[in-house]
Amino acid sequence: MDFRKIQLPREIHTGPGIINGTGTICRDLRFKGKVLVVTGSNTLKIGGETAVDSLQNTGFEVECIIINNASIDSVSIVQDTIKDSSLVLGVGGGKVIDVAKLASTQSGVNFISVPTAASHDGIASPRVSIKDGGGSVSLPAESPIGVIADTRIISKAPFRLLAAGFGDVVSNHTAVMDWKLAYRLLNEDFSDSAAALSLMTAKMTMKSADAIKEGLIESSELVVKALISSGMAISIAGTSRPASGSEHKFSHALDKVAPKPALHGEQCGLGTIMMMYLHGGDWKYIKDTLKTVKAPTTADEIGIEPEYIIKALTIAHTIRKERYTILGDRGLTKDAAETLATITGVI
Repeated sequence: MDFRKIQLPREIHTGPGIINGTGTICRDLRFKGKVLVVTGSNTLKIGGETAVDSLQNTGFEVECIIINNASIDSVSIVQDTIKDSSLVLGVGGGKVIDVAKLASTQSGVNFISVPTAASHDGIASPRVSIKDGGGSVSLPAESPIGVIADTRIISKAPFRLLAAGFGDVVSNHTAVMDWKLAYRLLNEDFSDSAAALSLMTAKMTMKSADAIKEGLIESSELVVKALISSGMAISIAGTSRPASGSEHKFSHALDKVAPKPALHGEQCGLGTIMMMYLHGGDWKYIKDTLKTVKAPTTADEIGIEPEYIIKALTIAHTIRKERYTILGDRGLTKDAAETLATITGVI
C-alpha cells in the first residue's frame, strides 16, 4: 500500500498590521529560543525590522541575515547561519522566501513565511525556485509551518508585483488542463480535490478582477489568499501540477533565453494566453481579465523582443521533460510558435 503525507501550514495569519504580532504568533506556536530572520536589504526596512522587534519584545533571541539572490550559494550561507535556531522566518519577496524555505528544510528547522509582496504562489507551497546559472530550477521543500501575510505591507509594494501574482493564479487554468491531459493519455496520477481547489481559486480570483486595484488592502488580501490556496493545492497533490503546466514551461524557457526576463507571474500570464489557445479554450477571456488588473499581455509590455518569445515556445517542451503537457514531446516548430504568438497578440 502506498502512503503519502500532505503537509499544510498549521496557521495562516493575514490582515493589516499582523506583522506586529509576529512574536506572539511564534510563541503561541510554542517556539522558544533563537529565531533566524532571513530578509533582503529593502525588505529589512519594509517588514524585517518590525518582525525582529516583535520577536525580541516577546523574549526571543534573534539573528538577522540579508540575502541578495535566490541561489544555491545563498541557501548555503543561510544554512551555515541557522546552527542552533529553533525557527526560521523568511521576511521578503519570492527570492527571500524560497531561500529561507529551502535552507530550513535542508537543516530540519521549522519555517514561517512572511511575504512583503504577493507575486507568486511560493508563499505557502512545498516548492522553491532557485537560480542554477542557466535559468531557474524548481525544487521540493517543506511547506511553511505558518504564514504571516501583512496586507498593509503587501498593498504598498509595487502594483506590478500584485498583478504578477494574479497572473500566477490565472495560470492554474492551463496547468490543470495539462494535468488532465497527462492523466488521460499517460495515466498519470491525478487528484480531483487538488485540481478542484486550484481551479476554484483561479475562477474566483478572476471573477473579482475588477476589485484588484493599486494601493487597496482588500486587493492585496484577495490575491495573497489565492496564492496561499494555490500553494495548498500543490501540497494536497504532492506535485506542482495543479499550478504549473505548459505556461510555466514557457516561463522557465524564457528565463533561459531572454537577456532580461520579466517577473515569473507576468511570463506565466502570457504563457497562459497562448497555451489556452493551444487547448482550444477561451484565451481571449484570459487576456481580457489580465488586462483588467493591468497585467501585461504582450511581449512589448514586459520588455522582451518577439524573437525570444518564439525561441522560448520552441524549447519549452524540453523543460521538465517528464511533465507531459499540450506541447507534447516534440514541441512547436518555429513557424507554429510565431503563428501562435501572433494570433494571440503576444507579439
